[in-house]
Amino acid sequence: MDDSRTTEAVLQWSASPLTRAIATCVGVALAVAVIGSRWQLVAFVAPMLGVLVSIGWQRRPSTASVLGRPGMTRCFENEPLQLSAELSGQPADAVATMKVVAVQGLQSELIAGDRGSATVSAKAPRWGRYPLRIRVDVVAAGGLLTGTAVIDAADLFVFPVAPPQPTGIPRTELPDRLGTHLTRHIGPGVEFANIRAYLPGDQLRAVNWPVSARRGSLHITERLTDRAADVVVLVDLSAQPAGPATAATERALRGATQVVQTALRNGDRAGIVGLGGRRPRWLGADIGRRQFYRILDAALGVGSEYQDTAGTLAPRAAVPPGAVVVGFSTMLDTEFALAMIDLCKRGHTVVAVDIMEGWPFADRDDPLLERMWALQRSAMYRDMKVIGVDVVSWPTGITLDQAMSLVPERGRRPS
Repeated sequence: MDDSRTTEAVLQWSASPLTRAIATCVGVALAVAVIGSRWQLVAFVAPMLGVLVSIGWQRRPSTASVLGRPGMTRCFENEPLQLSAELSGQPADAVATMKVVAVQGLQSELIAGDRGSATVSAKAPRWGRYPLRIRVDVVAAGGLLTGTAVIDAADLFVFPVAPPQPTGIPRTELPDRLGTHLTRHIGPGVEFANIRAYLPGDQLRAVNWPVSARRGSLHITERLTDRAADVVVLVDLSAQPAGPATAATERALRGATQVVQTALRNGDRAGIVGLGGRRPRWLGADIGRRQFYRILDAALGVGSEYQDTAGTLAPRAAVPPGAVVVGFSTMLDTEFALAMIDLCKRGHTVVAVDIMEGWPFADRDDPLLERMWALQRSAMYRDMKVIGVDVVSWPTGITLDQAMSLVPERGRRPS
């Protein structure tokens, strides 16, 4: 399967160095001719004037195209990949050259290249989208005009690396589906629950023969069943004020990745909903390793497997009944808080992870205002807990699994 991509861009034309040199010579010669009354210099520069006048007749292509291989690729942080680009569709009467342009945050090293192609090794220490940026310079026939275009030949999407520590989920009523989370329900499992007398219909393999021999009648061993959960991460994509709030939002995707990674490793179904911003989107809950990469694609807005949504609430199709919802936000957007409250009213167990730490404004340093801000946040925690949304703080000094361990145990809330 060919994963290359051809990208075109409009050339911006300007005078070439040759044209500027000829114009300089013509200007100097004419100035000397006028000042020194030397008409012979006019005859000397006449051919060069003719060359300059012919600029309007120069044939020049309108666009330039670059072929990138692969056109779109994915990797994790600090994972090196090779990307290549080459000029395509070069006009016969023009000379085109290309070179790689540095992109902020992307570490690239040229492996091989010439005037029409380049192969680089690229990696990025932070997640995000990074283009392979190429500058194309085209010299038109005659050499009097130079066209320039900057083309993103390929896209490199870097996924965050989640810590290996597993994150627990709140203890709640789970769907009746076989999994790895121990519950208090009697059923198939390995954990001992009770011993009772045999009843018609019980399986013979559940008979506890030593107890039956001592008591003189059949007794069976009851065991606690293990069930699976549906976990949906809610990510706040709304714009944040400049300062510490902007830096805190960078951890939202890392936390969501860690929760999803733990859920899928445990055999649970996982999904994602991104609210706020210009493109709210969601991906339904599913299982498997492929689902992990689909969720990362949806978080970064890559591909087409996720679905766009409108409004400020999570779509009902995105959150299965009885799912556990873990939201990551700075808790500065009221609409995101209302979305979590709405999920709680639907009967879901909702946990909000506050990734905002301390004072959100970088241009002010007032101890009294900071103290009032802390009191206001504590009151917000209390009010949301009364509604049914448990809020936990995630400071930079602790891991996410430690923060999630502070979530109180709750039963399933009535819908």
